[in-house]
Parts: sequence; structure tokens; C-alpha cells
Amino acid sequence: MSRLHPTAVIFSGFFLLGNLIILWGMLLPDMAKSLQMAPAISGAFFSLMSVGTILGAVIGGKYVQKFHFLRLFAFLAIGETLLLLLLSLVHSWQLLLPLILLVGLTYSVMFTIGHTLIARLFVNKRAAMMGLMDFMFSLGTLTAPLWVVMLYWWLDDWRWPVRIIALCLLLVGLYSWRVAQLQPVLAPARSNSGQSLSYLAVLRQPLFFIMLLVMIGYGAAEWGQGNWFVSYAVDGIGYQAESARLLLAWFTGGMVLSRLGFALLLRWLQPGQLMLLLGACALSGAVLLILTRGYLPVALGNLALGLGIGGLFPLMLSTAMDLDADNGPVLSGLASIGTSIGFQFAGVATGVWAQHAGIAQAFMLVPLACCWLLAMLWLFSRMLQRRRLA
Repeated sequence: MSRLHPTAVIFSGFFLLGNLIILWGMLLPDMAKSLQMAPAISGAFFSLMSVGTILGAVIGGKYVQKFHFLRLFAFLAIGETLLLLLLSLVHSWQLLLPLILLVGLTYSVMFTIGHTLIARLFVNKRAAMMGLMDFMFSLGTLTAPLWVVMLYWWLDDWRWPVRIIALCLLLVGLYSWRVAQLQPVLAPARSNSGQSLSYLAVLRQPLFFIMLLVMIGYGAAEWGQGNWFVSYAVDGIGYQAESARLLLAWFTGGMVLSRLGFALLLRWLQPGQLMLLLGACALSGAVLLILTRGYLPVALGNLALGLGIGGLFPLMLSTAMDLDADNGPVLSGLASIGTSIGFQFAGVATGVWAQHAGIAQAFMLVPLACCWLLAMLWLFSRMLQRRRLA
């Protein structure tokens, strides 16, 4: 069985999903102005997207193993295309909100399929390949600010970036469908093939429950930064929109470097040790962001936050899958659920806080989320060490 084309489908899909997920934070100021969205409505926008990702993670974790992975991936990519095209046509935030919920749901199931398929295709190189897959996701988040800035030179309209991503997802969906026809078998049959998996059985294990708490902090830190930094830089500390988007690229660039290189550090560090190092780096960057307003220090704060955050998701998930490979879809879904809960909390809390005290103060949520993240990583690493010594 050739792994080249299935891997290419997932990697290209994750690159586009990275573009898509970071797009909303960059476009939010223009969307809010165009659709007359108050800060609380902007928070609800992100909250509903995270509700969709939670629903998608639950559905995907329990049921994706019942389907041919790439046929389902193709169907979802084409469905996401249609949703984004509809979203790009709305002229009222009331219509925007239900569409973004469905966009988040579809995105999340695709995310779960990608992690599950790559983990099964590359059992002996799981951490490295999942790191590369999430590197493609981060590469998408890195390139999005750059091409959106250039696109705005000619088309100063938030709708066109959404339409471009929709077209690219359509192409990936057609490619996935073609590969699915050529390769009807993508992974060895599992003992639970055709059966839905159980989240409760996994959550009864304390280590995986702590993993959920880690991912809540991760989601709040990553998406609090990704979705609100441009608004913070523009409305909170006075940067021009183009400069703020380019500063965000330092964060996404740090995530790219982290996901590309974290697996190399596993030669010298245990997974738990590396998680703590990354968490400390993220907290340092978040604190720097709120203590300074100069361009270079803000850029370095973004870079440090990205370096710390970037490698945590694939490192955490590959470590968990090494411990319980049969429940891979559920573990991927659980990680996505935790991330989405954090995402939702960051969206609502920052929006409401900004409504009452301004975005400059509300952005404090990012370093607070990093504090929670580091504390939960410490608990996870301690429990991981005990489990391996038992």
C-alpha cells in the first residue's frame, strides 16, 4: 500500500485548514465593521465556531473509523467549500453565526481524520510524521497573513480571502476522492473496526483526563492569540492593520519552527521534559507581549509564544497514541475537544472583557491561559513518568 498520495492529501488539507483557522482573526476587524458586529458578537462568533469544532470532534472521534477515511475527507472538503462560499455572501452577522458553527464542525471532523490516518500509516514514526502534519497546518497559519496582506493591495474586501480558501479546498476534495478510488484500503483492520469508540472509557484514565485539561489551556492560549492579537495590536496598542498582521506572522512562524523541529529534541529529552520546556517558552512570550509595545519586543514575544505553543499539540497527541493506539480517533477527538473548549472560553471571555474594559486589558487572557497550560503540563509530565515507571 502506497502512503505517498494519502499523506499528500492530508498534508495539503492541513495546510489549507491552517489558513482557514487563522483567517478569522485577521479578518475580524473588517468583518466587524462591515457587518456591524459589537465586541461581544465577535466573541460569540468565535464561541460558535468552537462549539462546532467540539461537536465535530465528538462525532469524528466516535465514528470516523466506520468510513473510508479519504472518501469522507473529500466529502467534508467539498461541503466546507460550499459553506465558505455561502459565508462570503452574507450581509448580516445573524446569518454569519450559524454558518461559522457548521464551518467549525466540518473542519474538526477533517482534523480528526487527518490525525487518525497519519498515526495509523506511520506507526514507527508517529511523533515525527504527526509533527510534520501539524507543521503543514502551522505553515498555513504562517502564510495566511502574508498572502492576505498582498491580496488587500488589490482587493480590500474580507470576502475574497474566504472565497480563495474555498476554491483550494474544492481542489483538495477532488484529489482526495481520486486517491480514495485508487486505494480502497488505507490501514490494517483494527479490533474495533466498525464499532463506535467510547470517550468515557478513555476519560476514566487520569492521564488522559489531564491531557484534556492541558488542551483546554493550549486552545485558550493559541486561539486567544491567533484570533485576538490583530485586534489587540490595532485597537489596544495603536499599530496599523498591515503591521499587526505581519506581527502575527512571527507567532505563526514560531509555531512552524516548533512543529518542524520538536521531534529532534526528543533525542535528548523525554516527552514530559520537552512539554515543560515548551510551556515555559510560551508563558515567557505571552508575558513579554503585555509588558512592551515596541515592534521588536512584540515580534520576539510572538515568536517565543509560537515556539512554545507549536510543538505541544503533536507531541501531546503522539505521546497519548503511543500509550493507547487503538483509541487513536478518540484521543484525537479528545485533544480537539479540549482545544475547542479553550478556544470557546478565549472567544467569549475576551469579547465580554473587551466590551467592558477594552481589548488592551482583555488580552491579559493569553498569559493567564499560558499559566494554566504550564501547570497542567507539569501534572501531565508527573503522571506520565509514574505510569512509565509502574
